[in-house]
Amino acid sequence: MHLPGKNIYFTADAHLGNRYAADPLTAEKKLVRWLDSIRDDAGAIYFLGDMFDYWYEYKYVVPRGHVRFLGKLAELADRGIEIHLFIGNHDIWMFDYLPQEIGARIHQGPLTVDLLGKRFYLAHGDEVGRRPLTFRFLQAMFRNKVCQFFYAGIHPRWTFGFARRWSLSSRKTGMEKRQQSAPNRQAAALTDFAEAYARTHPDIRFFIFGHLHLLLDRELTATSRLLFAGDWIDRFSYIRWDGDRLTLDRFEG
Repeated sequence: MHLPGKNIYFTADAHLGNRYAADPLTAEKKLVRWLDSIRDDAGAIYFLGDMFDYWYEYKYVVPRGHVRFLGKLAELADRGIEIHLFIGNHDIWMFDYLPQEIGARIHQGPLTVDLLGKRFYLAHGDEVGRRPLTFRFLQAMFRNKVCQFFYAGIHPRWTFGFARRWSLSSRKTGMEKRQQSAPNRQAAALTDFAEAYARTHPDIRFFIFGHLHLLLDRELTATSRLLFAGDWIDRFSYIRWDGDRLTLDRFEG
């Protein structure tokens, strides 16, 4: 239940702990300053995936780093602000640590929810729309409980190093593809998905996705709207809903 008279915020794709941003610590501090700036008027914050560049919870071990961000989430949760974390394709292995430590709610897939009188469809964006077969295979493998069990048996010194090297390589490949192809095929696929879904679910007013690190705000139909939330690597962007206006903005603080 969201706090009455409070705004709802959405953001995505901070990729905390990444090895490709120019100054990841400064980006984390900027994210924390944004959270400080909204703490008095926020009723809930929805983090739409990939807030961590890599995250895996062993039974007694969690990733090092991100202490400023995690501490701020705990502080906000203690103030009564709802914290919602969606798994992305980078931080897919969130289990019970964050719910137990700070009371965060973990969402394993798309969520349809009523917020301040309007219906929203929220998702990271990697789990809907047209996706390459290879990507779908890897996603199914990473979500498989048996694969997760065997992966957990590997010492963290190997899994963390492997995951971060893979992330760095994937990011470079993705940047090259974006430079070579426009418009972005993934953005078109998500737009097509949202348009088709809106036609069969006319009660949904807003679709919000992360994943693509793009800023987008466009009308889908006469009664529905699509937004991409950007990122906290280059754009430092967020979305605010006050029950009347939904705005996409960038934090300059």
